[in-house]
Amino acid sequence: MARVRLSVAERREELLRAAVEQIEARGVAAVRISDVASALGVSNALVLYHFSSKEKLVAAAFAHAAEADLAQLRRLLGRRSTAVRRLRAAVRWYAPTGQAKGWRLWIESWAASLRDPELRRVAASLDQEWKAALTRVIEEGAATGEFRCPDPASAAWRLTAFLDGLAVQTTAYAGSLSRTAMLRWADEALDRELDLPDEHPVTGDKTPAAEGEAAASGVGGGVGGWDPVAEAEEAGTEGAEAAP
Repeated sequence: MARVRLSVAERREELLRAAVEQIEARGVAAVRISDVASALGVSNALVLYHFSSKEKLVAAAFAHAAEADLAQLRRLLGRRSTAVRRLRAAVRWYAPTGQAKGWRLWIESWAASLRDPELRRVAASLDQEWKAALTRVIEEGAATGEFRCPDPASAAWRLTAFLDGLAVQTTAYAGSLSRTAMLRWADEALDRELDLPDEHPVTGDKTPAAEGEAAASGVGGGVGGWDPVAEAEEAGTEGAEAAP
């Protein structure tokens, strides 16, 4: 049966999706043009017609995946709600416990960008967009008196740096930290940056190991009576009706 003829835009989209899948499976260093071509049943020449080198394909695939997450971040931050609620939903979604980003792809790209100038340029640009989006909402909340934050740009940097580092640890060492602990730490980091009162009291042993054991045993619905898992899931859909 003959293959359906795709437009240039559709073919590029197909190639980028396949490239993302191959990078996640094989890693940036090991992935080849032929892997992407083989996954789609097309020739190497067709891939190279759209992307003249492996480096350009990898950079474009990374941008493709990251732009989709940026669009979701903008939707979360653009809801008609308080700045605090929007920021909390965004931070929980961005955290490695949520659905933000293919963390393995980001980590692969960070490592490869040390030696790939094109990928480094793309990754740096996208990273700045994440920080800028958070900065704007922090500035808005501070201006309306919701919270105190004398330096919104630095707050956004610290928040994303904390969550990025947490993602590296939990991706490299799966199971090292419970979902409950990660969500609580993300909330606490946001509270510190916005000078908010501690809204999530914790009782008993606060160590990650203790929380992991509690989660594994199914005891309790969260930490100190607060269920961050359920609340984070609710935050992910909260305000959907009001979304612009």
